[in-house]
Amino acid sequence: MTVPNQRIAIIEDNLSIQQMYVFKLGLSGYSVKAANNGETGLELINTFRPDLILLDLKMPVMNGDEMLQLLRATDYGSVIKVIILTNLSRDEAPRRLQMLHVDRYVVKAHHTPKQVTDIVAEVLGRN
Repeated sequence: MTVPNQRIAIIEDNLSIQQMYVFKLGLSGYSVKAANNGETGLELINTFRPDLILLDLKMPVMNGDEMLQLLRATDYGSVIKVIILTNLSRDEAPRRLQMLHVDRYVVKAHHTPKQVTDIVAEVLGRN
């Protein structure tokens, strides 16, 4: 069930959530790599070149909206698909996030891992 060239980067500081999604998305046939903050996330994205990023907002070192702002300023990063995966409601999200184009905004507590995997497939056009 491997799909060539479908790579996902998970930028998430909670190790158990990060590992769960690496495992779950790997089982779905994606090539998955992870980083635990926005700074290492940018490094990972530059080398791994994912098709989609699952991005948490609240992280140490560099949070998700700061990372996304830097990413969107690059040619490659301006077009990459991004799903925000956070426990912040949309009302709590940083205002600048609205200007940084995200494909989906998913509240972790309101979605099962299966639902998140289905959203990833939909955003990548696998459904």
